[in-house]
Amino acid sequence: MDVGIQVIFSAFGADHPDSQVYSEEVRLCLLAEELGFDVLWPVEHHFTDYSFCPDNTQFLSYLAGRTSRIDLGTAAVILPWNEPLRVAEKIALLDEIAGGRVRFGMGRGLSRREYEGFRSIKMDESRGRFDEAAPMILEALETGFIEGPGPYYPQPRTEIRPRPTRTFAGRTYAVANSSDSVDIAARIGARMIMFAERNWDSRLPGIERYRAAYQATHGSEAPPVLTCDFIYCDERSDRGEQLGTQYLGSYLASLLEHYELMGDHFTGTEGYQGYGKNAETLRALGETGYLKAFKAANAYGTPDQILRTLESRKQTLGRFEQSTSFRFGAIPYAQAEKSMRLFAKEVLPVLKGWD
Repeated sequence: MDVGIQVIFSAFGADHPDSQVYSEEVRLCLLAEELGFDVLWPVEHHFTDYSFCPDNTQFLSYLAGRTSRIDLGTAAVILPWNEPLRVAEKIALLDEIAGGRVRFGMGRGLSRREYEGFRSIKMDESRGRFDEAAPMILEALETGFIEGPGPYYPQPRTEIRPRPTRTFAGRTYAVANSSDSVDIAARIGARMIMFAERNWDSRLPGIERYRAAYQATHGSEAPPVLTCDFIYCDERSDRGEQLGTQYLGSYLASLLEHYELMGDHFTGTEGYQGYGKNAETLRALGETGYLKAFKAANAYGTPDQILRTLESRKQTLGRFEQSTSFRFGAIPYAQAEKSMRLFAKEVLPVLKGWD
């Protein structure tokens, strides 16, 4: 089983300067290679304490020189916020200097606040922009040339330099939390990324839709989905329950604030009507009910408790890849490192043995 770490660059609930957040995330990334994790997955986010990494390819270029084995994944490059030509160039360059260790993950963005910061990029254009940009970029990474007729990115045929020298088949991922995102992920042959926001039974229909669409389009079985979650690992179950609940609750508060997940603006935004229906459900649940569902989707406690939770996920979803954040919800660095080391010692070897 493939297990990576999710790098989220959050200062929410912690009185830390941004420089400290980055120095600590770098320390965890370097530790991840030492402890045997498979891949680093930094996010792209802008402007707020929720998360701030304006260019995850730049962050990974630094880590490419500090590491030698671990893969480097973008989780994700938000395509509507980035010119396709520049994305293709950056990914090709990063893969060249990293010796073929790059995994390219894409998304379209969900935060109204971030879209407002970009001014000229409208949130209700995100679906069209993503669906146009993704095939252009993937074609460029295979052929070395990018082109497209528009309407968002009219691009004359242009060569990418340095020329891509390795295929990205099997190394492409796409965030797919809505039905239309599931369809495009399958169509372009990307592995499906899902975030641990609610129990996995409720996510299975979307995964089955992806698998069916992938099979119909490509004539082969879909690859395992990538689940992105938040884990707190402790030697004691009582302390793991207490602190796991505390940190997951703090992170969920930041999630609700940043994305306005209970807001009514999704219903009137093109491409986000599915999130509007989810918002209605969340308003009915309330924050307490949502925290219960959020905790059920993630794993915390002792190594044995975490393994049982992940075994249950595997029984529900089948094979999956995992990207775990150990630093979230204002966890002090020392605790995050301790949690990560214990997970690597007791949980990671078991997961590596899963087919």
